[in-house]
Amino acid sequence: MAETKTGTPDAMQELVNIGIALSSEHNSARLMERILFEARRLTAADGGTLYLRIKDSLKFVILHTDSLGRHLNNSNGQTINYSPVPLYINGQPNLNQVASRAALTGKTINVEDAYDTDEYDFSGTIVFDQEHNYRSKSFLTVPLKDHNGSCIGVMQLINATDKNGNVVPFGTNIQPVIEALGSLAAVALGNQQLLESQRLLLESIILVVARAVDAKSPYTGGHCQRVPVLAKLITSELCQQRSGPFADFHLTEEDWYELHIAAWLHDCGKMITPEYVVDKATKLETIHNRIHEIRTRFEVLKRDAEIRCLKAIIEHPQDKQTLEAGLATELAQLDEEFEFVAQCNLGTESMGEAARTRLRQVAQRQWLQTLDDRIGISLDEQRRLAAYPAEPLPRMVPLLQDRPDQRIPWDRYPEAANPNNRWGFKVEVPDHKFNLGELYNLCTDYGTLTAEERFIVNDHIVQTIVMLEQLPFPDHLARVPEIAGGHHETMRGDGYPRQIPAGEMSIPARVMVVADIFEALTAADRPYKPAKKLDESLRIMANMSRNGHIDPEIFAVFLQEEVFLEYARQYLSHDQIVPIDIAALLNQAKPSGQPATAKPAWRR
Repeated sequence: MAETKTGTPDAMQELVNIGIALSSEHNSARLMERILFEARRLTAADGGTLYLRIKDSLKFVILHTDSLGRHLNNSNGQTINYSPVPLYINGQPNLNQVASRAALTGKTINVEDAYDTDEYDFSGTIVFDQEHNYRSKSFLTVPLKDHNGSCIGVMQLINATDKNGNVVPFGTNIQPVIEALGSLAAVALGNQQLLESQRLLLESIILVVARAVDAKSPYTGGHCQRVPVLAKLITSELCQQRSGPFADFHLTEEDWYELHIAAWLHDCGKMITPEYVVDKATKLETIHNRIHEIRTRFEVLKRDAEIRCLKAIIEHPQDKQTLEAGLATELAQLDEEFEFVAQCNLGTESMGEAARTRLRQVAQRQWLQTLDDRIGISLDEQRRLAAYPAEPLPRMVPLLQDRPDQRIPWDRYPEAANPNNRWGFKVEVPDHKFNLGELYNLCTDYGTLTAEERFIVNDHIVQTIVMLEQLPFPDHLARVPEIAGGHHETMRGDGYPRQIPAGEMSIPARVMVVADIFEALTAADRPYKPAKKLDESLRIMANMSRNGHIDPEIFAVFLQEEVFLEYARQYLSHDQIVPIDIAALLNQAKPSGQPATAKPAWRR
C-alpha cells in the first residue's frame, strides 16, 4: 500500500469525513462495523478484530478476514467462538497478549511479524493459522480510549498489504492516522454506549413501572405486558400493507421505539388508582365485600323473629302452632330477600327499575342497634361523623343505608376538574370522591362500579397523560403521551378524557385503542367477568367499529390478516379459540351512517 503522509490535507480530510460518518451512525453494530471497515481500508489490511472491554476482559465483537471469507459480527447475533481475552490473570496484569497489553498500557503496538517475536504470546494465532491454512504476520493493535482516557475496547488490524497484495508491516507514518481514527471511533462508540446505557435504564424503569402496575392488582397482572405485544403485532401488519389506506404507512427505528415506550406506559397512571376499585368484583366491595355485614344484619333479623316468636309462645302457648307457622314464613321471606340482595350485589345483569324498587323496599326493614358505632374507628371516619349529631342508643336502623358520612369528599381535587386545564381534558368530575352508601352501590345499573368509582378508574388515563407530559422526552419520543394517553378516545370524538376528533389521532394512537380493547375482552384475569371467546370478542369490536368507537380500517386489517389469531395462539386458552367468520364480521363492522373523517397524517 502507498503510505499516507500524516498531517497532509488528504489525511486530515479523510479523518474529518470518517468522523462525520461515525458521529451520524446511531446503530451500535453498524458503528463498530464502520470503525473496523475504515481502519482496514486506510491500511489495506486483510483482517481485523474489534474487542469491547467488559469489566476485566476483552470480548470479541467483530472478526474479519477477507481472504478467508470470514465476516462475523457478534452484535448481529453471529457467534464468535473465541474466549474473551483476560486483562488480569491471578490478579496480575496480562501483558503477554498483545490485545490485553494495548488495553492496559493505552499504547499502540505495531508487530511486523507475529512469528518472529518473543515479546508477545501468539500461540492462539498460530493455532488459528494452522486450522485455517492462513499466515498471520503483521499486527497493528490500537487501544480505543474515550474522552476520559479510559480504554473501552481494542482494534486490531492484521496483515497490511501493498498494491500488489503482498503482506507488509504496518507503516509507521500510517500508525498516527489509525490512532487518530481510534480516538474518533472511541468517542463515537463511547457516546453510543452512553446512549445505549441511558436507553437501557429508561426501558428498565419503564418495565419496572409497568410490572408494578400489574403486580399491584393480581387480577390485571400481565395487561401492561400483553398490550405492547398486541400493539406491535397490529402495527407491523399495517406497515406491511401494499395497498389501501395504509399503503404509505411505515415506521422508522425511532418510531418503533416510541411506540414501544408508549405501549408499556399506557396504564402508568394506574399506580395511583386504588386496587380495591380496579379489582372491585361486587357492588358492595371496598377493602372487603360488605355483603358479609348485610348477611349478619339478616341473621340478626332472623334471631329477633325467633325471639319474638318464643316470647309470644310463652305468653300465648295455645297459639304455638300459628306462631311457629308465621315464624317459618317470616324466616323464608328473610332468606329470599337476602338472596335477592346478594344477587343484586353481583352486578352481572342490568338493574331494572322493578329491581331497584324492590331493593328500596327491602332496605326499609329495620334492626335494633345497641352498640356505639363511633368508637374503634379511624380518625378520618371520626371527622366525617362529627359533622352529624349522634342519635341516642338503642335505636332502630334501616337494613340498608345511604348515610351522609358515607360520601367521601375529595382530598385532592383532580386535575381534570378545571375546565380550562392545560391538557385539554373535557371531563365531568363527580361531587364526591366516593359514595359508599349501600343502597346507592346496590342500585348501580350495570357492572359493579358507581359513577364515582368509574371516574376514579378512568382517571388513570388523565394521570397517565399528566405524568408523561411532565417528562422531558426527546424529540423522537415526543408523541409518547399522545399515543399512551389516547387509548380511551373514540373515532367519533366523544372519548375520554380529551374527546379528540378522529382526524387528530395518530395511527399508533388508534392502534392502541384496538389493542387495549381486545386484550381486555379476552383477558382471563379479571374478577368482574369471565374471559370471552374469540367470536364474542370480535363481534363486540365489530359493533364498536360500526358505531365509531374504534378505527374501522385498522380493525379490518386486524381481521383480514388474522392478527387476532396470532395473538390468541400465544395468550388465549384453547377453549377461547373458536372458528371465526371473518367476512361476516367485516360486513358487521362497516360504519353505519357515520360521517367520514379525514385520515390524519400518521406523524405530524
